[in-house]
Amino acid sequence: MAQGRRIRREQKTIGAMLAIYCRDHHADRAPAGAQPSQSGLCPDCAALLDYARRRLDSCPFQEDKPACNHCQVHCYSAKMRERVREVMRYAGPRMLRPHPILSLWHLIDARRPSRSLTPAKRVGVGPTEQGSEQESSDQ
Repeated sequence: MAQGRRIRREQKTIGAMLAIYCRDHHADRAPAGAQPSQSGLCPDCAALLDYARRRLDSCPFQEDKPACNHCQVHCYSAKMRERVREVMRYAGPRMLRPHPILSLWHLIDARRPSRSLTPAKRVGVGPTEQGSEQESSDQ
């Protein structure tokens, strides 16, 4: 699926937040000889970033997505949602200096109104089928 600007920006934002969090919390955590991921994250944070990116790729709202904490569709498992909350609580206030534009967009996006998904139409239940069912029951 082709990604729009909003999803790419969300992926950059979570990546920047995880970089700040990991740098400040896990710098001494890497075992001797362990290689950091390409993004410079420890293995746990790299796994969380990969998970978040996959969730963003499959977001049903895509470019119209609200901030995840305002969304009615919970894409993250409860455990991962709590981990992301922890990262955002820590890194959010620290984003302004190194990433002012991403910070501003993140604040704007957080105030975006949330939408609900329209329920998918049920297959085979349309006005003609309902009308014919009522006619047969009346006879």
